Amino acid sequence: MDLKQRLSLYAQLTRLNRPIGILLLLWPTLWGVWIAGAGHPAWLIVFIFSLGTVLMRSAGCAINDYADRHIDLHVERTQHRPLTSGKVSERETVWLAVILALLAFALIMPLNPLTWLLAFPAAFLAASYPFTKRFFAIPQAYLGIAFGFGIPMAFAAQLGHVPPVAWVLLAANVFWAIAYDTEYAMVDRDDDIHLGIHSSALLFGRFDVAAVMTCYTITLMLLALAGVMAGLGWVYFVGLLVAAGVALHHYTLIKDRLREDCFKAFLHNNWFGAAVFAGVVGDYLTRNV
Repeated sequence: MDLKQRLSLYAQLTRLNRPIGILLLLWPTLWGVWIAGAGHPAWLIVFIFSLGTVLMRSAGCAINDYADRHIDLHVERTQHRPLTSGKVSERETVWLAVILALLAFALIMPLNPLTWLLAFPAAFLAASYPFTKRFFAIPQAYLGIAFGFGIPMAFAAQLGHVPPVAWVLLAANVFWAIAYDTEYAMVDRDDDIHLGIHSSALLFGRFDVAAVMTCYTITLMLLALAGVMAGLGWVYFVGLLVAAGVALHHYTLIKDRLREDCFKAFLHNNWFGAAVFAGVVGDYLTRNV
């Protein structure tokens, strides 16, 4: 196998060919970066956290495939992944995850010691999440913490401390992750039942749609609280209204629990995160006009 083919397999293993996971991790990180920087974050920090997001998400995907290597064999959607199909070895997968995580850690070396300190729980969360579906009834909540830990890190990097608003944003991200990953879990519900894997879709049962919409509502309420705490104005809240419209659109997609429509709703969460970010950026820009 030549280098080009090997790199293509690594791209599939780390899901670089499917950027939705990067975006769902990037948007909340950028919320934190912009609010911590009061609308004027240092561009070095924007670069570090953006690239770090790509590296850590890629490492997380490699770890996920290693953790699920025996489970994925029994799921039609995942049985052709590079590790599961035997095109990439277990050793390669582990080393790729380690190298990507080390590169991400090297990125934050120019930042302050508090940011370095927070990098350790962030790495632990990313590495341990794939295993939580075996024993935790709602692993999507754990995912929300892992995907949102860039928020307190962004505040630490720019302010040297982590104010309460950062934790409110992190809490908002937890409920958003439960919402969008439940939509994703609704796609794999039958496989998860067969394999004995925990998911929020199974936990919520026939109340899954109501639970998703409740989580979107709590997310928006927490984001509104964070906006008040950060002194954001009307443009930000317009962004939240747009995000609310996106969430209502998701209801129309998931209400009948059709697999393809639930997956469309999951993918469409990119626009929810983008709407919130546009509100943050737009609010700070209008102050300076």
